[in-house]
Amino acid sequence: MVKRILTAVAVSLLVCAGFAGAQSKTIKVGAAINLTGPASTWGQYHEKGQRDYFRYVNEVKGGVAGHTIEMITVDTAYKVPEAMAAVRKFVLQDKVDMIATWGAGEGLAAKPIIQEYKVPTINYSTSWEILEKPIDYMYLPFGSYKMDCYAVLEYILAIHKGKQAPKVGLLTYNNAYGRSIHAPSKEYAAKLGIELVAIEEFPPRTVDLNTELLRLKKQGAEYIFIQMLPSAIITAFKSADRIKYNPLFLGTWTSTDPDFFKMGKGLIRDRLVMQFPGGLPSDKTPGMAIMKELWSRYKTVDGFDAAYWEGIVVGMIMERAFIRAYERDKTINPATINAAMESFKDEDFGGIVPKVSYSKDNHEGSFTARIVKVKENGTYIPLTNYYVPGRDKIKLIKK
Repeated sequence: MVKRILTAVAVSLLVCAGFAGAQSKTIKVGAAINLTGPASTWGQYHEKGQRDYFRYVNEVKGGVAGHTIEMITVDTAYKVPEAMAAVRKFVLQDKVDMIATWGAGEGLAAKPIIQEYKVPTINYSTSWEILEKPIDYMYLPFGSYKMDCYAVLEYILAIHKGKQAPKVGLLTYNNAYGRSIHAPSKEYAAKLGIELVAIEEFPPRTVDLNTELLRLKKQGAEYIFIQMLPSAIITAFKSADRIKYNPLFLGTWTSTDPDFFKMGKGLIRDRLVMQFPGGLPSDKTPGMAIMKELWSRYKTVDGFDAAYWEGIVVGMIMERAFIRAYERDKTINPATINAAMESFKDEDFGGIVPKVSYSKDNHEGSFTARIVKVKENGTYIPLTNYYVPGRDKIKLIKK
């Protein structure tokens, strides 16, 4: 059963000056997001970011070609059956024009429904498995976890000072999200000459990781590449302290949320870095200026947050797809939106996210990475340049 439905009230029917005379209509977006299950802080901030940006489009930008955007949110509680029910509701009852799905397992399970009803969908979890063929109608907002694996391993190689090959261990959930870094890490570590000493996985509700970390310590892992939600990272830090183990922890861009910084006082220290492909407040780009305007205008968040950031990014990509669909076909519906998405070529979002390109054969968005250090005060410090793993030379930023 779907637990909760939140429907946005369409506001402002102003017509954009560039599309004068366009008939006022509504673009419907369905969002199947975890609002109450494990790691729901992530989902709540995703929802806030996406909703705030659509509100901004309606109220400040006058909508899209005379259309307002209505966002229909269903709480999936991080459960696959709930997500599938939500997507069915979107396509059969709400007749949405576009969908956002949330977790890796949820997106994979909903994929057949999405492709049957041909509604373009962006998945918040950037699991590369979602883009295994067929990729029709399934999109990621930016590089997949495969990109994270390549970027993290290249960073380890760049900072490693020993004469022997770096020894890396994986510590992940035992679900689709956690395992999304297993195969790419094995493949790329072998290519780079990095020794992958062990893979330890555990159920999401585990409250003690002493055993897993003891095994990694015994195997000599100097670096721990993690794929778990922020609360579990705190558990890992506590367990590492108990067994007097001090490796460098490296994560994907999903490693932090607001609760992480509340729980992590005295625990985060200087031992966590992560791949984060987006803009930061310190970048002072036009895209980040819009994000700051949303903070001050709607006051749904207190400051920068990675989940809120991704919500805005998903909203921006969707808005751009609606604009391109109208420019191309003078109508906005699932078919014209999908065609518009596949025509994206270096779409610029003002530095809030790397330039986005899609084609019929590639729905990943971008493959541009950056490594940042996570600080206890909730800030992120760039450690590298932006780079394309496997192509560009990584440049360490000296502090």
